[in-house]
Amino acid sequence: MLTPEQIDRLVEGRDADPFATLGVHPADPDSGKTGFTACVLLPDAISVSAQTLDGKPVGELALIHPAGLFEGKVKIRKRQPLRYEAHYGDGGTYATIDPYGFGPVLGPMDDYYFAEGSHKRLFEKLGAHPMEHEGIAGTHFAVWAPNARRVSVVGDFNRWDGRRAAMRHRQDAGVWEIFLPEVGIGQPYKFEIVGPDGMVLPLKADPFAFRSELRPSTASIVNGPPAHIWGDADHRDHWQKADARRQPISIYEVHAGSWQRDENGDFLHWDALAERLIPYVVGMGFTHIEFLPISEFPYDPSWGYQTLGLYAPTARFGDPAGFARFVDGAHRAGIGVLLDWVPAHFPTDEHGLARFDGTALYEHADPRKGFQPDWNTAIYNFGRREVAEYLTNNALFWAERYHVDGLRVDAVASMLYLDYSRKPGEWIPNDHGGRENVEAVAFLQGMNKALYADSPGVMTIAEESTSWPQVSAPVHQGGLGFGFKWNMGFMHDTLRYLAREPVHRQHHHDDITFGLLYAFSENFVLALSHDEVVHGKSSLLHKMAGDDWQKFATLRAYYAFMWGYPGKKLLFMGQEFAQRAEWSEQRALDWNLVDHAPHQGVQMLVGDLNRLYRSRPALHARDCEAEGFEWVLVDGAADSVFAWQRRAPGHKPIVVISHFTPVLRHGYRMRLPVGGRWREILNSDACEYGGSGAGNMGLVEADESGWANITIPPFGTLMLELDY
Repeated sequence: MLTPEQIDRLVEGRDADPFATLGVHPADPDSGKTGFTACVLLPDAISVSAQTLDGKPVGELALIHPAGLFEGKVKIRKRQPLRYEAHYGDGGTYATIDPYGFGPVLGPMDDYYFAEGSHKRLFEKLGAHPMEHEGIAGTHFAVWAPNARRVSVVGDFNRWDGRRAAMRHRQDAGVWEIFLPEVGIGQPYKFEIVGPDGMVLPLKADPFAFRSELRPSTASIVNGPPAHIWGDADHRDHWQKADARRQPISIYEVHAGSWQRDENGDFLHWDALAERLIPYVVGMGFTHIEFLPISEFPYDPSWGYQTLGLYAPTARFGDPAGFARFVDGAHRAGIGVLLDWVPAHFPTDEHGLARFDGTALYEHADPRKGFQPDWNTAIYNFGRREVAEYLTNNALFWAERYHVDGLRVDAVASMLYLDYSRKPGEWIPNDHGGRENVEAVAFLQGMNKALYADSPGVMTIAEESTSWPQVSAPVHQGGLGFGFKWNMGFMHDTLRYLAREPVHRQHHHDDITFGLLYAFSENFVLALSHDEVVHGKSSLLHKMAGDDWQKFATLRAYYAFMWGYPGKKLLFMGQEFAQRAEWSEQRALDWNLVDHAPHQGVQMLVGDLNRLYRSRPALHARDCEAEGFEWVLVDGAADSVFAWQRRAPGHKPIVVISHFTPVLRHGYRMRLPVGGRWREILNSDACEYGGSGAGNMGLVEADESGWANITIPPFGTLMLELDY
């Protein structure tokens, strides 16, 4: 029999170990009784009968507390789960299998590896997992909340009552778990947590939820692994064997909610996106799609960068299986899929990670380390093993479960520096007195090591805006271990140069030439991203100086310049057809512009540049190595002309000539690397692209010493390939 104290703890929801009191237990030998007694909490019930799982009646339970606590002797020979049938005053009945009759699912090795911070399969252990346990179908729930007094799973299946599914506490790991029979896929749920001060916290979504409700609803949803038969073996095999540094990588950056909309102005679901976006990207010649974050997030204007459901593809675009189909479809078409990933910080919405168990669990307690002033968000505690493990497992999860080809890691600089966006006195130095966040460095190195070891062919790309050394160097060489780094300097310098009136560019020649001093210090991606076309910065077209004709011509010359420059390529959606307006997440791109010749011309040029870049190893095979680049003309400041050679062993060299004034230069004297015939394989000023058509009739002849007379169009870029 339960003691009055045990009864009070149960009905008040304060029992930290409900498995010791609820369920079936041998009768207390001190009472002189034998057999088993059963105890169940079913609020509002007036009577409860017990049955075996095959329907055999084994006893009637007596109401021992008006809150709905029932207890009684049951006629069974061994301890086992029972089915309870509850009767209510309105004549209704409710049948449920007792969850407290089931043993744990997690084992001591899970506790050990989790506490050690070395568990690489946490997404198979924590969260909600539909399964069969001890012969019964249901869902196993597990969550890390080491400082909680009690944790319960709540949902429609138990009337969102935290007293009904209080969980087992695995104290060594700080993890709580329970198997709930007959709870299946599609059920919404949250965790009710009693903090260390005894206060019930706002209901929390599952940090490991694999599916979530559509905002503004915030519950997690029980979901299994994607039930998808993958057909992308050839794609994955290619990238597993390839050296990504020597592959053509041209990335189309996409915000899935505003690339296009349906006829009602609503988001496209994954299947509709696949039908429209994948063929478009293939036709444009890009090699990869990079999505702004698609993990679940509460606030649309954050574009996904304030993520709360790291393991759940957002419900905005359909169910998780739809995203798996999209990735598979892209792979079958030869297109890789990259995700923007945000391990730097998280929003403080009350249903999320903030003070998850009533303490600063995922974040730092001290706001000088735990609060990000730029975004009013919380900063992950990278020095806590369990937090680093949570994030590392998430990187592994996307590569394994959804076959993504890589992660572009957002806001790396904010992770690396303790004084990032802080004034003196607003930050805490590291143990050595410096500003470097050594815990974040260790996390990034560990994450990259784990991902590259476990998922061959997957790449990581850092958005790192400072001069932190060796971002893309291997960890064993002292680097952070990323595969690539965004070249923010290239973007800033070149756009600043092109915003100047042409007459002034001769005085700022080093805006272009300076980048080659460090171009091979990292494995760079040249990124013209979403950040450059929002918040009053205007579109790329309107960043160019001059009238409308000059803007289009300069933009075309710039794209050809960029595709000929060493480094992988990234272009944000809409800029490939010279979107005029700034990007907004609230509406689709202005696709009607493609009906107009100037925009068609830019779009055609970008497609041709991608195909040329992919087909010519000289343009991509040594993107990250100095041997693939040599200046042909570096001191043409007076004419605003630049020329260089791109090359790769065993392949024809290509000379890129870019010119950024409105002057048509006939017979421009330039010494090419070798004498002979050089075919003009691209001219950004071609009539097909909307240009003036000035050029070299497809051929440039250089004498034995390499000297040639070249026609260089106004605001134009040429690519010349040696014709052996």
